[in-house]
Amino acid sequence: MKRNYDVCVFDLDGTLVYSLDDLANSCNEALALFDLPTHDIEKYRYFVGNGILNLIRKALGEKSIDERLVQSIYKTFNLIYNQRCLETTTPYDGIIQMLIDIRFRGVKVGVLSNKADDFARHIVSSLFEPGLIEVTYGQRKNFPKKPAPDSLFYLLDDLGCTRESCLYIGDSDVDVFTAKNASVDFCGAQWGFRGRDELIKAGAVNIAATPKDLTDIILR
Repeated sequence: MKRNYDVCVFDLDGTLVYSLDDLANSCNEALALFDLPTHDIEKYRYFVGNGILNLIRKALGEKSIDERLVQSIYKTFNLIYNQRCLETTTPYDGIIQMLIDIRFRGVKVGVLSNKADDFARHIVSSLFEPGLIEVTYGQRKNFPKKPAPDSLFYLLDDLGCTRESCLYIGDSDVDVFTAKNASVDFCGAQWGFRGRDELIKAGAVNIAATPKDLTDIILR
């Protein structure tokens, strides 16, 4: 059956799932417990994407120079997010059908996220039927975070696929740079947290406005 790629690797937050509210609410709750200022949810669009520690540091602003404070809020965030990471997090409209369509054509599917590995796996296994996503890699201690390509190489090897057969899909500049560093094709998810302008500025050439558009790019 005709397809352009043997494997598609997706970013998670802002690409497959809308998770901004749960991330923002969990961080704000942690900040409030330390009597620190909280932020509007929209600001978190630019706080997330590079791991939880980076999220905490951005939320703290100037106070992030206090590493003990950073670590304390990090631990508190993890406890809170563990309880509420699925309160409002949900796949974007059209994502499930897109995954069904490409899996039916034999395309392998993986998830690569800077979210902590346990959280990434929990969200994927809770929101997606078995078989839609074959492998999920969150942030692991033995790999540097995206945009370093190491974890993507390992994921592709796990799926038995080559870089030449891969399309990487994400919503942020971190994802564009990950694909560039790995020398794999990239498609931007315009519907995500960061939007079209950031993707173009980072050098994205192909950008899908909707999951249906993405299906057409993968299978046409």
